[in-house]
Amino acid sequence: MDMQIKPIKTEQDYRAAMERLETIFDAKVGTPEGDELEVLGVLIDNYERIYFPIGLPDPIEAIKFRMEQMNYTNKDLAKVIGFKGRVSEILNRKRKLSINMIRRLHESMQIPTDVLVQEY
Repeated sequence: MDMQIKPIKTEQDYRAAMERLETIFDAKVGTPEGDELEVLGVLIDNYERIYFPIGLPDPIEAIKFRMEQMNYTNKDLAKVIGFKGRVSEILNRKRKLSINMIRRLHESMQIPTDVLVQEY
């Protein structure tokens, strides 16, 4: 089948592209269908980035998630941000993160700063 690739501009185009993607999903690299699969993947990805953007995670949820991954307690977090009394205030959204806290969280727990600086 000839490759009939065109830009994805509408929801209908998107659905058709997804159906075609499923049909040729197992195409071998280097074949005409393999090339179509590669190009279609790029077009679908581009459409999804524009129309279905994935936002960054909530800063507090990111901290809690990372604490869980690292088996950190509130006491461990207090060592990172430098204030024992502020940990529960931050985790309960009663206090905002300071720039210094954001820096420490980024350095110690490898949480991206673009996640930590968001409003919550």
